[in-house]
Amino acid sequence: MNMAKPGERRLQILQVLAQMLETPQAEKITTAGLAARVAVSEAALYRHFASKAQMYEGLIEFIEQTLFGFINRIAGEESDGLQQARGIVQLLLGFAEKNRGMTRVLIGEALVNENARLQARVNQLLDRVEASLKQSLRIAVSQGTLAAGADTAASANLLLAWVQGRWQQFVKSGFQRLPLAQWDSDWTMLARALQAVDRAAG
Repeated sequence: MNMAKPGERRLQILQVLAQMLETPQAEKITTAGLAARVAVSEAALYRHFASKAQMYEGLIEFIEQTLFGFINRIAGEESDGLQQARGIVQLLLGFAEKNRGMTRVLIGEALVNENARLQARVNQLLDRVEASLKQSLRIAVSQGTLAAGADTAASANLLLAWVQGRWQQFVKSGFQRLPLAQWDSDWTMLARALQAVDRAAG
């Protein structure tokens, strides 16, 4: 009999949960349905996670670790602040395309009927992303790419809000409207918008 190790089984449960979330207009996920897909008993699920909320927390933790692993790499490898911001935005869109179920978590759709602390946890994650964007834009100001005195907080919020809009379109279209479908044109317009925010601040 092939027995999965505890860590492997835990990861398998999270992978199956993410797969179940990839179904457009998916029904509320139950532990019974998840256990059936994993081919274990509900009791076995609870040996790895104390509650369904903890399973979602595991997904959110995976999202955060993955995103910030790449964000830190972008910051370490790219010295140009505006290009850092571009890389982060592109990362956020690409992650969504590759991880449809997790995108439903990021926009909160998958969390509507779940524990309220889960949405708060996602909000904290997004606050961290916004702070990273703000730091990159501050570097851009120091390098003269953006105007001195630019409102980097407003600019970072603009970029994150735009990303969230692309995520929403992706999910609400049944994953048909790909976030990166017109990326080059999108970034050109976003860069112009950042300059407009600078002029408004000035």
